[in-house]
Amino acid sequence: MTCRRTLRDDDEGAILVLWAVALAVMLGLVALSFDTGRMASTQSELQGFADQVALAAAGELDGHSDAITRATDAANRLITDSQTYATGGRDLGGEKLGDQVQDFTLTFYSALPADDSSALTAVTTDPADAIYVRVTVPARRVPFTFAAAFNALTGTQPARDTVGATAVAGFTQYACDITPMFFCLPSPTFRADAHIGHMVQLRAGGGGGAWAPGNFGFLDPDLFADKSATCAGLNGSKLDQCLLGAEGAITQCVNQRGVDTVPGQRNGIENAILNIRFDIFAGSVKNLSNKAEYSAAPNVIIGYKRKNKGSCGKLEPGTGQPGDTLGLPRDTCFENGTCGQSGDGERFGDGDWSKGRADYVALNYGTDPHPGAKTRYKYYLAEIASAGGPSSTTAILPKTSQETGRPICAKKQSSDPDRRVLTVAGVDCGNIAFDIHGRATGVPVKEFFRLFLTEPVGLKGANGIEDDYVYDTNNFDIFAEIVGSAQARGGSGGMMHDVVQLYR
Repeated sequence: MTCRRTLRDDDEGAILVLWAVALAVMLGLVALSFDTGRMASTQSELQGFADQVALAAAGELDGHSDAITRATDAANRLITDSQTYATGGRDLGGEKLGDQVQDFTLTFYSALPADDSSALTAVTTDPADAIYVRVTVPARRVPFTFAAAFNALTGTQPARDTVGATAVAGFTQYACDITPMFFCLPSPTFRADAHIGHMVQLRAGGGGGAWAPGNFGFLDPDLFADKSATCAGLNGSKLDQCLLGAEGAITQCVNQRGVDTVPGQRNGIENAILNIRFDIFAGSVKNLSNKAEYSAAPNVIIGYKRKNKGSCGKLEPGTGQPGDTLGLPRDTCFENGTCGQSGDGERFGDGDWSKGRADYVALNYGTDPHPGAKTRYKYYLAEIASAGGPSSTTAILPKTSQETGRPICAKKQSSDPDRRVLTVAGVDCGNIAFDIHGRATGVPVKEFFRLFLTEPVGLKGANGIEDDYVYDTNNFDIFAEIVGSAQARGGSGGMMHDVVQLYR
């Protein structure tokens, strides 16, 4: 009895039992944290890989016909990563690595739901509609070494040991400081950089007629107007006038994938609005010459002289006497009626202005001072540079000429040589999904074109130089030379911003 009581009351070594239990629990927690850490590390690796692939693919979704092809190729070839623990450490990539399968799948979407928790349903295979891409990295197993042993000892169920990743990215291109105009392309594949130096004749569209290649119209001014800039507080025709004629960054940035058009004939829009750039102030803009924001370009050679001394709206051609000048010519095919042989339509030239160039040089200079300038735009820039630059007032043409080449009416001479460049939206008017005969919303832009105005609007008739410059609201044919694409250009006159971002 005494022995049993003594054994019962003896507590020596009891701590060993508690310590053993605590040690088992502690080791179990360490094991779990180790395996959980490996899973978290794998999750981070796979998510980082998915994010990079999504951004690489989304950066190619510009709406062009090969967008999905380029996006897939970029995802496959540009991004590699690695995983450390899941099913053994190895490299991650799009192309098959050895006998491995591809490490992700791509799905393209035209829209995302407003709620991030909602499923994505707007799947598309049309490159023109593909704006977003989802990257799915299949789930991978992370072996639980210590946790498996702990689960076996304790009889508990194993924790989830697989992990995957998804990411959704999208592409948006914004156009800033552009002219609120669009024109119809001769084909969906017509590109600016492939036609640099070619002339285009833009003619006002609408009025119930078909929108043919070369027709132009206007974009919704309320979409473009920057309420804090030059055109702030204006509306109606005054707003249109400001957006088309004033200088500087006067428009907001707009999404290239969808612009809003307005009916082709806009009340209050006159050709004289564009002619401000040539130091011509007539019609509704005749009183704007004293406003600095309505500056003239630093080179306004047009081949006309002022009808009266100080006249800013009335001009007349030369009289055949020494000192006569000539404006930049059109493509020869416009003069002889052979434009359109390349299949682009009669309003699109071929860039051959050699005959007119010879006449321009002979009458204005005698010998060619800029033989290296191949396009009219380059010649115009060379003339400005040779006279001291855009801020100089030094005469561009010889002193014996009827023109100096510099503005004399405008209060301000622009210091921007691109004052005569319009950045205009090129639209596929044959796209039956968008009826642009009236007001249309969300019309996709194929490309923003930089167009150099070679002559004032309405100053030259179809059959040559008119006897007088008579303000005619019905003469809105614009002759311009394609300078190139605004897509990758910074600076003044059309700035493009590519925005690629993760959404999920």
